[in-house]
Amino acid sequence: MSKYIYNMCGIAGIISPQTNMVGQPILKSMITTLAHRGPDGEGIWINKKSNCGLAHRRLAIIDLSDDAAQPMHYMNRYSIVFNGEIYNYPEIKKDLQKAGYSFNTASDTEVILAAYDCYRERCLQYFDGMFSFALWDEKQQTLFIARDRFGEKPIYYHLGKNTFYFASEMKALWAAGVPKDLDQKMLLNYLSLGNVQNPSNKAQTFYLQINSLPPAHYAMLQLQDMRLQVQPYWDIDKQHTQKLHDDAILHKLELLLRTSIGRRLRSDVPVGSSLSGGLDSSTIIWFVKTILQNSRSASDFCTFSACFPGFERDEKEYIQEASQLVGFTNYTVHPKPLELIQTFEKLLYHQEEPFPSSSIFAQYKVYELAAQKGVKVLLDGQGADEILAGYHRYLHWYLQEMAAGYKFSMVKREKYLLKQNKAMLTWGYKNFIAAMLPSHAALALERREYRRIVNNPDITNDLMRCVKGREWDGIHKPIITKLNDILYFNSMQMGMEELLRYADRNSMAHGVEVRLPFLNADLVKFIFSLPSHQKINNGYGKWILRSLMDTRLPASIVWRKDKVGFEPPQKEWMASATFTEYLVESKRKLINEKILKPSVINKKAVPLDAYESNNCDWRYICASHLF
Repeated sequence: MSKYIYNMCGIAGIISPQTNMVGQPILKSMITTLAHRGPDGEGIWINKKSNCGLAHRRLAIIDLSDDAAQPMHYMNRYSIVFNGEIYNYPEIKKDLQKAGYSFNTASDTEVILAAYDCYRERCLQYFDGMFSFALWDEKQQTLFIARDRFGEKPIYYHLGKNTFYFASEMKALWAAGVPKDLDQKMLLNYLSLGNVQNPSNKAQTFYLQINSLPPAHYAMLQLQDMRLQVQPYWDIDKQHTQKLHDDAILHKLELLLRTSIGRRLRSDVPVGSSLSGGLDSSTIIWFVKTILQNSRSASDFCTFSACFPGFERDEKEYIQEASQLVGFTNYTVHPKPLELIQTFEKLLYHQEEPFPSSSIFAQYKVYELAAQKGVKVLLDGQGADEILAGYHRYLHWYLQEMAAGYKFSMVKREKYLLKQNKAMLTWGYKNFIAAMLPSHAALALERREYRRIVNNPDITNDLMRCVKGREWDGIHKPIITKLNDILYFNSMQMGMEELLRYADRNSMAHGVEVRLPFLNADLVKFIFSLPSHQKINNGYGKWILRSLMDTRLPASIVWRKDKVGFEPPQKEWMASATFTEYLVESKRKLINEKILKPSVINKKAVPLDAYESNNCDWRYICASHLF
C-alpha cells in the first residue's frame, strides 16, 4: 500500500496581539461550521503566547492514523493548517531530504513545512497541487497564507482593528462575529449582469468586511503591526509563442496529460471520475484506463454522470459510448425539479455566494452520488474549456485575431467551416471594427454594461444609489488583440475561479475531493505558448486535444459540434407551477429588502435555459437567500 497521505479539509484561525481574542470557544465555533469539509477529525491549537490559534477539520483520504493530524508542527517553530493536496510532494520530499531535512510522517503537509523553511515563499513555485494553507512562524511571529495558482481551494479573511480571522468558508468568519453585510455594488452587478466576481478586484466578495485571497497569491501578516501584505507569486505568459512541429506538440501534450492524471490518481481509496459525455471527461478516463491497465485499481474505478431523460441535450448516448470503450462502471443520477427547490437553501448555504444556473445543482447531485457509492476522490475535466478555447464564444475572438493580422482569406475559410459545423456564430462588420480598434471595442463593451446596470427597470433607487458617476467598479473588459488575451482573462481574471468555487463547495458538501488534471501549471503554460490555430482550427475549438484523441475515442465524441456538460432542462423546470411560486416568494423578499421595485411581482416569469445570459429570474431566487 502506498504512503500518499492527502487531506481535503476545512481550516480556520485567529491572529491577534490581544490574547483575549484568541480562545478555544471561538475557534471551536468557527471550525464546527466547516464540519462537512472534514468529517473525519478535528484539531484546535493555541500557542503559549495566546496570540495565534489554528483549527482544522480533516477529511482523511488515505491514512486514518494520527500521524498526519493537523494543526501540524515542525522544528519547534512552524505550525500549519492545510486544505488540499500537493500531488508532487514525494518528488519534493526527496530533494528536501538531500538537503538535510528529515520527516516524521508520510504526509504532504509536513513537506510544505519543510519546503517553507528551505525556500520561504518561493516554495510555492515547486508545488503541483490545489491548496490553501496558513503557516505560523513562532520565531518571526508571522502568518504566511497561500492559495493555489487557479483558485481550486478557497481561503477568506477579515482584518479588524487588532485581529485577523481566516477560514475556508465565510460561514466560519460569521461564526466568529464578523458582520454579514452585503456589498451593494456586487449585488447590483449580479442582478443586472450576472457577474459573481469583480475582475478588477479579485479579493472582493459579496460581503463588505470579508476578502478572498486571490488565486496565485500569498499574504504575510506581521503580528507586530498587524499589517497584511498580499503578493502574486505566479502568472501565465500569454505573449510567448513557441513553434513546434505538430507531432512534437501532440507528443508533449500527451506526456503532460499523462503525468498530471497519473499524479492525481495517487490514492489508497477508490478513485472515480465525473463523466459528462464530452471530450474533456472522456479524455481523462481514456488516460486513466491506460495508466491503470492490469492493476487492481482499474477494477475499482467508476464514473458518475447526470442524465435528463427526454431532454434534447441529454448526454446519455455519449456517456454510454465512453463507458463501454473503457469498461468502467458508470453510475447515473437523474435530478428532478422538485429536488432543486427542496435543495436550494442547502445549495446556497454551501455556496455562500450566488451561482448562475441549475447546472450547479446537477453537479451537486453527481458528487452526492459518488459519496453514496463510497468514492471520496473524483477526477473532473474543469479548466479545459478556458485554456483550450472550448466554448463557442471563443470562435469570434479567433476570427478577430486573423482579421487584425489581415488574414482575410483565413477568416472567410473559417467562417465557412463554422457554418458547416452549425456553430452559432454571428460575425460581421462590428467584429471587423473591433479587430482593428481593440481598445475602443473594450471601452464600448464597458459602456454597454454600465447602461445595462443604470437602466435596469427592476432595481430600486435605494440600491441604485451605490452608482456614482460614470466610473463603475466591477466592470472590466479586456483589450483583446488575439485569442490568448480572452483565454487569459477567463482563466486568470474572471470565469474559471467561479467555476472552481462551485466545484469545491459542491464536493465538500458531500465529503468528496475533486482533482482537476487540466489545471497542471506546466500543461497550462504549454497550451498558452501554442499559436491560436492549435486551439481553434477547421471550425473546431480544442483542436490539439481533438487531434490527440482522434482514433482513441469515438469520433462522435471527439468531433462533437455541440457543447453541453451536465446541462439540465432548466427552462422546463422554471416553467413549472412550483418553481413559479418559489420565484414569487423570492421577489417578495427582495421587494421587502428594497432591492426590487414592487412592480416586479407582476412581471411574468421568463424561463430560460441554463446557459442563457440574461437569466434575471434565476438571479432573483439566488439573491433572496443572501440576507
